[in-house]
Amino acid sequence: MTARAAGPSSARVGVAVPAAGSGLRMGGVRKAFLYLLGQPTLLHALGPFLAETRVVAVVVALAPEDASSPPSWLLDLAPRVLVVAGGATRSQSVRSAIAALPEDLDAIAVHDAARPLITLRVVAECLDLALEGFGAVAGCPAVDTLKRVDTQGFVLDTPDRSSFWHAQTPQVFPAGVLRAAYADARAEGTDDSALVERTGSGVRVRMVDAGPSNLKVTRPEDVPVAEAILRGRAER
Repeated sequence: MTARAAGPSSARVGVAVPAAGSGLRMGGVRKAFLYLLGQPTLLHALGPFLAETRVVAVVVALAPEDASSPPSWLLDLAPRVLVVAGGATRSQSVRSAIAALPEDLDAIAVHDAARPLITLRVVAECLDLALEGFGAVAGCPAVDTLKRVDTQGFVLDTPDRSSFWHAQTPQVFPAGVLRAAYADARAEGTDDSALVERTGSGVRVRMVDAGPSNLKVTRPEDVPVAEAILRGRAER
């Protein structure tokens, strides 16, 4: 993977990686440590960020019991990588990771450890936008018909899908904007952009098309799909 940097060579970007999930939907196996084609999911997820020369620090938030004794493959990965103890929720883990990042950053990215198929192109595009003062969210346009339903599952209406996207990660913002979004210890959510929206910062957020292949490995049936995509990329 070739390192790439666009924009000012002096730009400094940090990455917060929540990886403390219990893996209940994966049968109790922590998704970050699940092997895909002989390599942990977490390593696949970190690769494009470590190939980006603007990324100066990566903080991985593991479950406390894992953070106290991280695997050697993670400790020896790169001097830029630091491990901290995460929390009971994704927001708590992101907050812990952000707190451990250097203060003098221009932008901060948040990327889920369970998304091992992110590409360097998407990472670079998201960083470019954040360094221009925007927010950036990787995702893909909705292709299925959407239904809005009530609490019992009855259809209320069918919105026009043309303006809907599926949000993924990374989600990248100017550093001060993301720090402000996580400053309230009570702020919780599974989407970083939503927390930024609540602050009323006025920062415009643009979607970056990462395609449907940037899937989140959540259930056992996701594993063969992810491995097939990785295998196809390796054969190109």
